[in-house]
Amino acid sequence: MLSPDQAIKRLFEGNQRYTSGKTKKRDFAATRQALTGGQNPYASILSCADSRVGPELCFDEGRGDLFVSRVAGNYVSTDILASLEYGVAVLNIPVIMVLGHTSCGAVGAAVSAYEKQAEFPGHIQNIVTELMPSVRAAASQAPKGGTLLHAATIENVRQNVQRLQEATPILARAVQDGKLRVVGGVYHLDTGRVEAIT
Repeated sequence: MLSPDQAIKRLFEGNQRYTSGKTKKRDFAATRQALTGGQNPYASILSCADSRVGPELCFDEGRGDLFVSRVAGNYVSTDILASLEYGVAVLNIPVIMVLGHTSCGAVGAAVSAYEKQAEFPGHIQNIVTELMPSVRAAASQAPKGGTLLHAATIENVRQNVQRLQEATPILARAVQDGKLRVVGGVYHLDTGRVEAIT
């Protein structure tokens, strides 16, 4: 089993392979049978549902390596939290990464709601409501040289990292015991690079 630091190092090494075009060759047929007996992922990823962001691809990993939960706007809901708790409590995963990305439509919708009072149909408004605290916090900090969308994307990652670090009883205890680290990243659509967010 990897330590939290080793797991983080493996994620970023995989992203380096991905951005350099030197990804590992994988034989999915050969691993299919092995995975029927169980899973042993080394990292959880809370990612946006955006089709341009594929965690297994951007970290150059195969099936069974990452425990991925996805929702537009990569924020913590009750169901997402339960999934991440399962990863830590049952699968002994040592790291969770909250992975935002550039040009996020969900964060962009929340920015439009903030700046122009835009409203959205159906349950889409729920996503905007969840992301609004990050947009407000980013707007109050007056982004230096960047857009509110970019600042809110980073702030959303930071707020959800903190939410997971403090989530009782399972995640907060694992963090306090040194068994779990919760980190943030932003995937850059233009380069494929994952930028660490602290």
